Amino acid sequence: MTTTTTKTIHLTRADFLKKVANFEQTPDKWVYLGDKPAIIDFYADWCGPCKMIAPILEELADEYDGQIYIYKVDTEAEQQLAAEFGIRSIPSLLFVPMNEAPQMAQGALPKDAFKQAIEEVLLKKS
Repeated sequence: MTTTTTKTIHLTRADFLKKVANFEQTPDKWVYLGDKPAIIDFYADWCGPCKMIAPILEELADEYDGQIYIYKVDTEAEQQLAAEFGIRSIPSLLFVPMNEAPQMAQGALPKDAFKQAIEEVLLKKS
């Protein structure tokens, strides 16, 4: 029996406040708490496009292991967090570079678009 380990990290609102940004302490300023850039996937289990990008995000988490974090937030379980980020359609993806404001993208992106965003926005390899 093979076990597949997922490299994406599921976040609760409490985890988000600890690992990503404690927007309760700094409501008017984005202060990223991570030590590597991140992508945060706001998704739901019933969402078709979310299911389409899930394996892509797993591949990217593997490919960029040690360089970025890929977090997943279940908008059904974490409705308050989704509302705080104004998530209206899913998937919504928050790209979080190290020392800049995060950028939101919506919809199921193809893998090459994710890679381009990772290289240019997160890892600054343009």
